Amino acid sequence: MIVVVGQFRFPAERMDDARPVMRKVIEATRAEQGCVQYNYGEDVLDPGLIRVSELWQSRKQLDAHMQMPHMAQWQRDRTALGLSEREIMVYDADAGVPL
Repeated sequence: MIVVVGQFRFPAERMDDARPVMRKVIEATRAEQGCVQYNYGEDVLDPGLIRVSELWQSRKQLDAHMQMPHMAQWQRDRTALGLSEREIMVYDADAGVPL
């Protein structure tokens, strides 16, 4: 399994514009082969901060995801919305166990 975690920021005043754009990329990504989970969550205490969590079956599928047309559009859209402070990390993991 491949785990992706991180965060990025939009200006708080752009969040109403950002939500539908994020929804579009989330829906398209969740339909991709190999995507187990793909989530963006707004930080309750820090307006404009978005937490990222993803789970992929393989690195090959994550790499294919990064080449998808909706990801190219997402890169353009997020730049236009003022994305900053992007810090995303990729980890190899086992299948995990319930906590």
